[in-house]
This record gives sequence, C-alpha cells and structure tokens, in this order.
Amino acid sequence: MTDSPDSLRVDKWLWAARFFKTRSLAAAACAGGKVDVNDGAAKPARLVRVGDLLRLTQGGDKRILKVQALADTRGPAPVARALYEDLTPPAPPRTRRAPPPWRPPGAGRPTKRERRELERLRGF
Repeated sequence: MTDSPDSLRVDKWLWAARFFKTRSLAAAACAGGKVDVNDGAAKPARLVRVGDLLRLTQGGDKRILKVQALADTRGPAPVARALYEDLTPPAPPRTRRAPPPWRPPGAGRPTKRERRELERLRGF
C-alpha cells in the first residue's frame, strides 16, 4: 500500500484487492451492475472510502465487503486481503448426493432401466 488517499475509484480498488485479474474486467463488472457501493449502483469511476460497504456479484456468488484500506497498486495476496473485511454470511451446508451406480468398463450401453435410474439420481 502506498500513502493512502482518502478515496479511490471502485474499479481500481477491486483490481488492487484481487477480485478481478485486470482493471478492465473490474470496470466491466461495475458497468454491468455487478457492484453496489452503499446500496447504490456503482459505475467504474465511483469513489470508495474506508468504511464503505460493497456488494459484489461474481460468478453467481454474492459477496459483502467492507473497505478497510485503500490501495491504488496491486500487491501480493496477503496485502490485498488486508484491504477489506468479508462480511458474507457462510453458505448453507451442501447436501451429500449418493454416488452414481458403478458400471464396469466395457459393460456396453446401459439398459433402459439403468438409464432411468441414472436420470432419477441426477434429478432429471
């Protein structure tokens, strides 16, 4: 982290905090409505300050972040992790699925009955 300014562009902060690999990907996420700052839609040039609350949708996952520090350069992961506090509630536990029935190699095509059992297990 450098001398911390009092505000920073949200796309630059997301890139420095290692949520996106490039700054242009962070800007595209902001422009696409995937980032909210303090419950308001954020354009890439929106300024964030220490204490702001960010809601980030990334790959189907929703994260809630509190800005702890500002950095305009991308550094190592431990430094990037110190830039925010993750307030995302833990995901509910996943239900364990039964393994599919085992078929020996070279057993040929499954029969109609076996195919229906497989589809039932997969939820089709």
